[in-house]
Amino acid sequence: MKDLTQYKENHKTSYLVEMYEKLEKEQAELRAMMAHDPSLLSMAETDIKSLEEQKQGLLKQMEEIVASEEAIVSELPNEIILEVRAGAGGDEAALFAEELATMYRRYAENRGWSFKVVEESMGSAGGYKEASFEIRGQDVYKLLRYETGVHRVQRIPATEKMGRVHTSTASVAILPIRKKSVIEIKPADIEVEFSRSGGAGGQNVNKVETAVRIVHKATGIDVRSTSQRSQLKNREMAMSILIAKLELLKEEEEAKKFSADRKDQIGTADRSEKIRTYNILQDRITDHRIKESWHNIEKIFAGGLDPIILAMDLHSKQ
Repeated sequence: MKDLTQYKENHKTSYLVEMYEKLEKEQAELRAMMAHDPSLLSMAETDIKSLEEQKQGLLKQMEEIVASEEAIVSELPNEIILEVRAGAGGDEAALFAEELATMYRRYAENRGWSFKVVEESMGSAGGYKEASFEIRGQDVYKLLRYETGVHRVQRIPATEKMGRVHTSTASVAILPIRKKSVIEIKPADIEVEFSRSGGAGGQNVNKVETAVRIVHKATGIDVRSTSQRSQLKNREMAMSILIAKLELLKEEEEAKKFSADRKDQIGTADRSEKIRTYNILQDRITDHRIKESWHNIEKIFAGGLDPIILAMDLHSKQ
């Protein structure tokens, strides 16, 4: 009998194990019928052979899933796009989104990674409505991949006169930029627009249409790049981001298939999942996936993310 332990423990293959075991049970029942009534031998043998072929197909599928996971882990990219987006909470959410971006920038600096702005959209009272950044460095995706999701902050805003605690959110997405991708984008699949970049950068930025916006027609995904000095570079960056977003979308769809088996898992790439709460008054950060808390928020916002990052990595291996 085939040992299926590793496949049972993997949330991406556990449902295939259930199907495999169901087929095994059907085979056992047919063999029992054959032993009881030899006249059924010919028909039962045909059915048993068909069930065996189905089992082998499932086994091959499980092996391919595990092999692809191992390949991904062994080839984790050293370049990502970090996106932050203000959620519920109005101006406070935009300010929180910028604080998260600053926290990751400082963490990147501590690690010796490069951190570059790709696109920024500011809130009316400051902060980020949304922003994206390119981060490059050793183990960048390995260490930051579990930051994807909704982050929540609880605090008294500076403008709050009654001393009431407000809750606001911001979403984070970590998009790995892989050297090889299975996603193929044809020119007919996208719309490309060019415009002038805003902000600082000299006369070239204001007079030449270097900013690039790409819309993927099938999904409606909209990406922009404005930070590069040339239109070509911005187009390359925008295409890299689009491919990364389509890969993430595919991963999310796959994860939803196994939602019943992943309630206690982390790292499912679901951007709508609330993953962490930053309670400023109690000086406590809690990650809801692993049910652990840390104190000294000021140090963590200053880039001291290692205790959280290492805890997430440890739990992912359990």
